[in-house]
Amino acid sequence: MRRRSLLAMGAAGGAAAVLGTGASALASPAAAGLAVRPSANPGTSPTSLRALAAKIGLRFGTALIPQDIETPAWAAIAASQFSVVTPGNGMKWQIVEPTQGVYDWSQADQLVAFARANGQLVRGHTLLWHNQLPTWLTTGVANGTITNAQLKQLLHNHIQVEVSRYRGRIWQWDVANEFFLDANPSGIDPNNFWISHLGPDIIPQAFRWAHAADPGALLFYNDYNITGEDGTNAKSDAVYAWLKQMLSEGVPIMGVGSQGHLDTQYGFSPQLFQQDLERYASLGLKVAITEADVRTFVNNATDQVPTDHLAVFAQPYEFSGMLKAALAVPQVISFTIWGFTDADSWVPGTFAGEGYATIYDVNQQPKPAYYELQADLELGAFGAPRRVPTPMP
Repeated sequence: MRRRSLLAMGAAGGAAAVLGTGASALASPAAAGLAVRPSANPGTSPTSLRALAAKIGLRFGTALIPQDIETPAWAAIAASQFSVVTPGNGMKWQIVEPTQGVYDWSQADQLVAFARANGQLVRGHTLLWHNQLPTWLTTGVANGTITNAQLKQLLHNHIQVEVSRYRGRIWQWDVANEFFLDANPSGIDPNNFWISHLGPDIIPQAFRWAHAADPGALLFYNDYNITGEDGTNAKSDAVYAWLKQMLSEGVPIMGVGSQGHLDTQYGFSPQLFQQDLERYASLGLKVAITEADVRTFVNNATDQVPTDHLAVFAQPYEFSGMLKAALAVPQVISFTIWGFTDADSWVPGTFAGEGYATIYDVNQQPKPAYYELQADLELGAFGAPRRVPTPMP
């Protein structure tokens, strides 16, 4: 879930896992009154990612921060290529309630307005997470001025207020984010901020609160390394078992989000990725790829030229592997890239010496990964044509 802004860096999340990590996303200061500058005629090109994906009912998306919307050339890409958008930071608790009881909806409102102007859906992100919490909350809990009972009530109020504000305007909500350990065996992290104070039952409770606030929204559990990226499938096994239990208890979980943060220095199995998507789908859940990127070692954080010439082949291969797996599973309803341009990617600021993680370069030019995804979507949309007739012996 991390993305780095050129303006500021958000609070770091957990330590990097085997292949990726779900730490803080695109951090950017609250920006009151930012204007919406939609592009004209978004998605009219029949070869845009959004148009090709639409032919099979898939929403193709990206995460956005204010500068993506405020920079006209960037906004043109965001509007024309993507049909679902996720706020990089704008709906996180730290941003929407920086002072207790004082709300700042400017970034969230801006993104929702941009999406509406450009015929896009919105993934709300995220309601229950251990990172990017307001300082007044974490300080109060640490010094004892906020009791556990008060913490639970504050969380309830946060979810109710935010989800209600955007009721009917959010397609998917990432309700709970990154609760499972990177370990074998895996399980819910007992040291997680929310678990250590309120216990594991707070996760299903958050889903119930979100559902009450907007019964029409699709509610997702979102995590990284849960589609075989850890090589052992231990985390995926634990999440699958937990989801199955929650559904048996009637918890209103409607989908699971696999973040899809990859790194070319580690192995990646598209086959295992697909198998895990399929077994989540077998539970009757919708599935989404929520934060896809593929990082590699680069010369510097500014130019982000891969230092290994093979990386320019590996990066599009891994992007394509994720998309092909998603296309093979009809329950995968959206495929979101965590920021479309290397110019404001979270990766260089989080992983020393790495970058080149998105599908547009630092100059907003499409990279080989863009064309690989485009070709995959074309085949998915139209199918491979029948062979021309030839004489037979």
